[in-house]
Amino acid sequence: MSIKRFIAFDLGAESGRTILGTLENGKIEIRELNRFQTGYVDLNGAFVWNLIGFYDSLKEGLKICADYGVKILDGIGVDTWGVDFVLLDSDGNLVGMPYSYRDKRTNGIMDSFFNEMPKKELYQRTGIQVMQINSLFQLYSIAKSGIPYFDLVHDLLFIPDYFTYLFTGNKVCEFSIASTSQMYNSINKKWDESILDAAGIPISILHKVIPSGTIAGYLSDNICTETGIIKAPVIATAGHDTGSAIAAVPAEGTDWAYISSGTWSLMGIESERPIITDETYKYNFSNEGGVGDTARILKNIMGLWLIQQCRKSRAKDCSYSYAELTQMAQKEEPFRSIIDPDYSAFLNPDDMPVEIANYCRKTNQPIPKTPGQFMRCIVESLALKYRMVMNQIKEINPSQPYNKIHIIGGGTQNEMLSQFTADAANMEVVAGPIESTAVGNILIQAMAVGCVKSRDEIREIVRNSFSLKSYKPQNVDVWNNVYSRFLKLVELGD
Repeated sequence: MSIKRFIAFDLGAESGRTILGTLENGKIEIRELNRFQTGYVDLNGAFVWNLIGFYDSLKEGLKICADYGVKILDGIGVDTWGVDFVLLDSDGNLVGMPYSYRDKRTNGIMDSFFNEMPKKELYQRTGIQVMQINSLFQLYSIAKSGIPYFDLVHDLLFIPDYFTYLFTGNKVCEFSIASTSQMYNSINKKWDESILDAAGIPISILHKVIPSGTIAGYLSDNICTETGIIKAPVIATAGHDTGSAIAAVPAEGTDWAYISSGTWSLMGIESERPIITDETYKYNFSNEGGVGDTARILKNIMGLWLIQQCRKSRAKDCSYSYAELTQMAQKEEPFRSIIDPDYSAFLNPDDMPVEIANYCRKTNQPIPKTPGQFMRCIVESLALKYRMVMNQIKEINPSQPYNKIHIIGGGTQNEMLSQFTADAANMEVVAGPIESTAVGNILIQAMAVGCVKSRDEIREIVRNSFSLKSYKPQNVDVWNNVYSRFLKLVELGD
């Protein structure tokens, strides 16, 4: 195989990266060219994304790539978090600010929508986990606001598709990111007009959905001149970062589940078809779009966000690295306090440690005091939540045995979390690669231009290219006892 080079722009809710990927002889090497902060901005009480600032950082990544001596690229692709979008007028200009899914405008909005369409019918049409952050409820809040936004709107583009538009001038809508919206019918494979009508959303603003790994256009002449990069294809990779990450799970066979571990923990399985049943509705599983028209059957779990916000709320704790916090946690008493990571007050609190303390007070548990106690509480609770979701996966797909959990993404650096997950679930855990999203992004591009043939080949390349670490279960009986206590907390709900 000749050398192929690709750029992956990987934007998460905390930081973004420009990654140069070099594919040669069945292996991939990656190099980070720049990294930048992406967190939302509080603008007069509204939580919005500074997308134009992010765009400048992406162009800076291309300039660095050219300065590095790589001016000819075989592809460029963008992935981001899900559900968020921009609204454009007929001239391609932004209509209003691009909101973050954590903005409070959707608080309570779901109950109002369920007067228009019952919750179960909405789920049966989309197969998507019903959450207030979903694009549907964000748009419904606009429709209910009384402000005639949609009179001005010509196009809706999801965040990765918006950057593709800025790079190429072409407006597209990629499958994996569209599927997160709760407006796409996963059975009929098209926008669901009944849902859109119920929400007051004009279907005319939505674009036809294209498969993951489609060439969307070519870098514009202006961008080429500005960055020094020679005109290259811009590929609609799996625009949802989890879609790209799951493509890079270094698994063999079918007896595995995954956790894409970052700000969110996305836990699930890959399926050749959606699974929409009474059980998936009861457990609120999503059927999101995957590479090769597959379905990612998964659950969103409040992941490392809990730790990130504890550090943010207690500025003095930010001086501790995640590794130092983990070392502190290892010295603390096990199972002193546990929480349900998905308790609603943890979605976007003013002060995460205060909310965790309130939860522990409400459930008659000791309140964490030290950074190590907070860290241990969160990590143990996440591991217990993973076990719960793993048990649900076995119930919704009982014909398939599961023997292994692959953890990918930034969370693989927390070895305590990986070991605790193996202990809690009583399953082998395989951790790595860390940069799974960028790697998946790049290899989907490679498949789009014909130098990788299949998902299986993508995963073989990942196995050949990165070292992985295996964790075997320990102290299973202890975790079994604590799990019963955890289930009682979850049953209490909000």
